[in-house]
Order: sequence, then structure tokens, then C-alpha cells
Amino acid sequence: MSDAGDLSRSATAPDLTLRYGDLPDQVADVRLPSENGPRPLVVVVHGGFWKAEFDRAHAGPQSVGLADAGYVVATVDYRRVGQPGGGWPGTFDDLAALTDAVPELVKTALPDRVDTTRTVLVGHSAGAHLAAWAAARHRLPKESPWQRSDPLDVSVVSLAGVLDLELSERLGLGGHAASRLLGGSPRHQRDRYALANPTALLPTGVRLIAVHGTGDDTVPVEMSRRYVDRAQTAGDQVELVEIDDCGHYEVIDPASAAWPAVLAAIERQAQPVPHL
Repeated sequence: MSDAGDLSRSATAPDLTLRYGDLPDQVADVRLPSENGPRPLVVVVHGGFWKAEFDRAHAGPQSVGLADAGYVVATVDYRRVGQPGGGWPGTFDDLAALTDAVPELVKTALPDRVDTTRTVLVGHSAGAHLAAWAAARHRLPKESPWQRSDPLDVSVVSLAGVLDLELSERLGLGGHAASRLLGGSPRHQRDRYALANPTALLPTGVRLIAVHGTGDDTVPVEMSRRYVDRAQTAGDQVELVEIDDCGHYEVIDPASAAWPAVLAAIERQAQPVPHL
């Protein structure tokens, strides 16, 4: 199996870096495929249990692999727990801002290279939580500063995703990382969990494919199974792809045996999303 160390290898530099805000982490590294003409946009949201020590460099090899597969790739960063303004609410401020702004920023910078009508949010681990949450913002109450009147024009691929914050906290994942993100346990921060937990915002009407390895001992596959079951029961168009004997990091490693399944999921999602 791969491990996190395999992903410390250096990645080629991005073709350009765009800013969606004025703060140091409010950036997106853009990598281009060799193909000319408009290509689908993949927005990569890195994981790391929302912790400051994990930044977008963690997703470098993954992003290069996606560009090599023919996608325009925007690898985003955001404020994280342990940084000024990270956690609640700054991390969510950044995800709302970047998912609203980055596709248009890429389109403006590369008008002949990208087709933003085929935008896929691809998140790994905690990044999958953030991607699924961003795609559910139209389900937030109107008084929320993150609420959208219409769904984002995207689909989602969750890779080993932390898709249920209450379950994550109950299992103590990442050293109780969810409680650090939200400033407390579900018992003490019930309102925050209701606003931040993708499972609590179902149904979304947004297409999602969850890819998860059965050998993942960092985020157990039961996390994706439960989310998909609840989303399907609520009427959403979601799918679970389980990869036997696959751990947590193989799904973001282009050198792994799991990578073809990841590319297949993204290819299925890189189609125009019907307007509801």
C-alpha cells in the first residue's frame, strides 16, 4: 500500500497561481493539460483533517496526475485550524468564496482552455467534507452568510471523504479533528454541526461519487457507505465506488492501482450538470 510519505515527492510547478482573496492561503494553483481546446475543470480540495500543517503541496502529485489525464486543474488552499482565522468560521468563509470565484477566475485567465460548465469538485479526506459542504450551500438557512440561492454548477467526487462530522467526532478521527474545526463536540456545538455537516444538509440535488478503499484505517469506508445510503434514501444521485484493499492515500496517488478508478469517477462527473 501507499502511505503519506509517497506523496511528499515533488510535483512540477503550476502554470499559474490565481488569488480568490487577499490572504496568503486564498489561492489556487492551476495546471494545464497538454491538449488544446476547452477542457473540463477539476477543483482539487486537499485534506489533512483541516490542520495547518497540511497545505496544497500535499495534493501536488494528484494534481499533476489529473492534468496529465486531460483536465484543467485548480488546486485550492484555504485557512486551516492552527492558523489565524482558520477553523470556525474562517475555513468555511474560504470554501464559500473559492467555490464561487475560482471557476470564473480560471475562465477569465484561460478563456480558450477551460470549460467551466464541466466543473468537478474533487476532495480528499477532510477536503471531501469541504467539497460536499460547498456543493450543499443552497441547503443552508437564509440567514447563513454562506447560503446560495441556487446550487453550484458542479458535481463532486469524494475520495476517502469525511462526509459526516458527527460520526467523525464519535470515532475520534484525526485526534478529534472535527471538534477542533468547529470549536467543540456535537453536544456543545449542535448549531455549528447542523450548518457544517454535509449529512445534515441532504438532499442536495448535486451529483456525487464517493470513492473509498476498504482498507482505509484513517477514515473507514463506513463513512462513505453511511453518507451514500442516506443520500440515496433522500433522493440524491449518488454512487459509492469501493476499492478492495485500498488505503487512505492511494486514491490521490497517480502511481497506485486505485488511480484508474479515481479517473473513471471524475470522467463520469465531468459532464454538464443539469440545472434544477
